[in-house]
Amino acid sequence: MIKRYRRLVMISKLVIESISFAFGSLKGDKFRTFLSLFGVSIGIFSIVTVFTAIDALKSNVETGLNSFGGSTVYVQQFPFAPPEGEEYKWWEYMNRPTPKYEEYLFLKSNARTLDATAFVIFTNRTLKHKRASFSNGFIAAATPEWAEIANVEIEKGRYFSNFEASSSMPVVILGYEVAAALFADGEDPIDKTIKIGSATARVIGVQKKEGESMISIFDTDNSVLITYNFAATIMNVKRAESLICLKPNEKFDREEFLQEARQLIRASRRLKPKQNDNFALNEMTFLLNQTKAIFGGINMAGWIIGGFSILIGGFGIANIMFVSVKERTNLIGIQKALGAKKYMILTQFLAEAAVLALAGGAIGLVMVWGVVLATQGNESFPMAMSLYNIFRGLLISSVIGVVAGLLPAWTAANLNPVDAINSK
Repeated sequence: MIKRYRRLVMISKLVIESISFAFGSLKGDKFRTFLSLFGVSIGIFSIVTVFTAIDALKSNVETGLNSFGGSTVYVQQFPFAPPEGEEYKWWEYMNRPTPKYEEYLFLKSNARTLDATAFVIFTNRTLKHKRASFSNGFIAAATPEWAEIANVEIEKGRYFSNFEASSSMPVVILGYEVAAALFADGEDPIDKTIKIGSATARVIGVQKKEGESMISIFDTDNSVLITYNFAATIMNVKRAESLICLKPNEKFDREEFLQEARQLIRASRRLKPKQNDNFALNEMTFLLNQTKAIFGGINMAGWIIGGFSILIGGFGIANIMFVSVKERTNLIGIQKALGAKKYMILTQFLAEAAVLALAGGAIGLVMVWGVVLATQGNESFPMAMSLYNIFRGLLISSVIGVVAGLLPAWTAANLNPVDAINSK
């Protein structure tokens, strides 16, 4: 026990001494030190910046895709992707019928694995309030269950009441940017009227600002939400773009839910057993999996780009360590003559190399932090330094330092004491 304690104390002193020698080397030749650490700093900066950017991109994309729930399935005319091994036959998909309101009612009445289902149509109309206008405003007209599927957050006012949602009352919920465009100078839009094309509607709510997203199923900021029954009184709903949203009941197996949905839609469209599906069941999980594959490729590219810089930095660390060994050859000889073991010399120089590399890594992380601070005002791409990325950057730099310092340290540990003392 005492021997282990003494060995631990000795190793601790060696590490402290190595750190002292490392900082001494840094001060000795500042230009050489700058060149040696520059590669490590740039390498860590490149890799950690890529990691941080990927995290921000991933968060942005997943937020957009999950805004309607990751488990939600959309019945649409066009699929997100063709069946595996087949090409995307868009010319066939164009001839498919769009989802119908009657199909939504059929699913609602007969599906047992559904938690909720909603029918939504999309169109564009010019929106006006007094002299202010919003050209080509995006209109979403949904059935009452929309709030159970979509993440509708109200900042001012309220959501549709049950009566309003199931009737044709002319009420509307504005997106944040639409409200800002139509009601300037701080005017409260609640209970005011706007024109949707030639129709008049009363504003009952304003949605919370969503902000920019690289991938968003529905841009709530630049849209207005009305009830489907109201939309049926002001436009031809059968000619509008439409989809059916299916939210599964978590009590049932996913495959059972998808199979039931497929069978019910086929039944509602009276498709014969040998006929192919003329609809698509699009899943958010598919897009999420695709983005993960893309992020994996970007991540690999970041490793390759940063790897070259770190490789150069590793050569710089090795160079400064060889110089350090040459300058301290006499001291190494004296240490070995006084009984220093090989592992002691080896540990001393490896610790010194690791400290040098960590210094370069810390500089690289400070550079990354500067980039993160510079992007704080960008709502569509908010970057943030995570503790995991900081730890990963320091770990990579320390490993590079140990690897780069291994050969110089091995050379120092195997010096002959007599030759080392007598060297000039």
